[in-house]
Amino acid sequence: MTRAEAGAIYARGRRATVGALLAQARQIAALEARLAQTSQTSSRPPSSDPSGMARPRREPSGRRPGGQPGHPGRTRALVPVAAVHAVIPVTPGRCGRCGRRLSGTDPTPVRHQVTEVPPLTPVITEYQLHTLVCRCGAPTRAALPLGVPAGAFGPRLQALVAVCTGVYRLSRRTTVRLFAECFGVDLALGSVTACERAASQALAAPVAVAHAFVQQQPVAHVDETGWREARRRAWLWVAVTSPVTVFLVHARRGAVAARTLLGSFAGILTSDRWTAYTRWPLRDRQLCWAHLRRHFAAFAEVAGPAGRLGEALLAETAQLFTWWHRVRDGTLARASFQTYVGPLRRRVEALLWLGRRCRHAPTAATCREILALAPALWTFVRVSGVEPTNNAAERALRPGVLWRKGSFGSHSPAGSRFAERMLTVAATLKQQRRNVVDYVTLACDAALRGEAAPSLLPAVGTRSTRRKAA
Repeated sequence: MTRAEAGAIYARGRRATVGALLAQARQIAALEARLAQTSQTSSRPPSSDPSGMARPRREPSGRRPGGQPGHPGRTRALVPVAAVHAVIPVTPGRCGRCGRRLSGTDPTPVRHQVTEVPPLTPVITEYQLHTLVCRCGAPTRAALPLGVPAGAFGPRLQALVAVCTGVYRLSRRTTVRLFAECFGVDLALGSVTACERAASQALAAPVAVAHAFVQQQPVAHVDETGWREARRRAWLWVAVTSPVTVFLVHARRGAVAARTLLGSFAGILTSDRWTAYTRWPLRDRQLCWAHLRRHFAAFAEVAGPAGRLGEALLAETAQLFTWWHRVRDGTLARASFQTYVGPLRRRVEALLWLGRRCRHAPTAATCREILALAPALWTFVRVSGVEPTNNAAERALRPGVLWRKGSFGSHSPAGSRFAERMLTVAATLKQQRRNVVDYVTLACDAALRGEAAPSLLPAVGTRSTRRKAA
């Protein structure tokens, strides 16, 4: 081997070593950047933040805690006298100043009402099924009357159990203890599961109708979060519209799950930048600006041009939301808002074009991804009824996240269906200001009678209006 050949081999080895070290350095930098992420600079939830992390603090206002001057107070309204269970007149016996005896009544006494819950005892009804023998010798036992469950628990008890575990997030053991101590009802853990199964079956049809209803709405907010089914990875999806919210547990997080949730949805889809939504045209999408703002905050934490770019984008975002809040409050006309946003849009997109050539690779990559979806940044400016953030879907997912943290998801497909249906019922009835216990009770009672469950859809005349381009 000549000296030149040996030198060439050495040079190639050196370049390979340097290249490997640089790749390792980039990998370490990427890992350190991921470790430095917080809920303020990424899509991570606040619960994942380090315990000692400094939270952004608002400047003290100097006001005392509690209700402020001019704030309308809220007091408990008195129940009409005809609706109270007992009226007890209380008259003073003697004068508070001189001590003389007093007589007579006050035509307008001060009304003071005390509300109490009486001790609760279960109502147990026994059905004695007689067996009679015919002349032919065949015995015949009487059947249960229509609407009487074959099990030991009635529809309201079934509904209460399902609401405790599926809405109030009580564990099955806690539910057993609650019913024993508060209602005097002895439940086994298997009985809790049986009540959940009965309620889930009763809610299947109205939830399916609600699912189809959501797919026909003009605007929907969609998001997803991790779930577990039978100890396997799954995802909890949600679609939020103004009158109805539906949930879906699916084994996948991609386009297949999105199609299962949304079906033939042809309205405007508000979401994050997840690739599962790419089948929808950009003109019919709205990207969440709350997610974008967190990306811009991450840019701002980088030294150099990327940091200055992030600060500029954060300033433009703050101005955009200032105007949007005025539009929402009615202090700024939508036409004026659209006029104002035109120059701001050009500035934001120019900054993103600068960012895509930034030497900081993560910043450049994110800017390229956002620019590829640029038309979906501004749909809320063009179309009335569209929000700039996906906060509605993120708020709707919160009970599901707490359910997952408390029970680690569901242990079977039947458990996933129960979770989907109870979360759908709870969220939808909250939007419509309807009582969830009463609704589930009616659904369970209808199932026992072989009748259709009450609808989850809003009453006629309250359906959301179609979207309009301003």
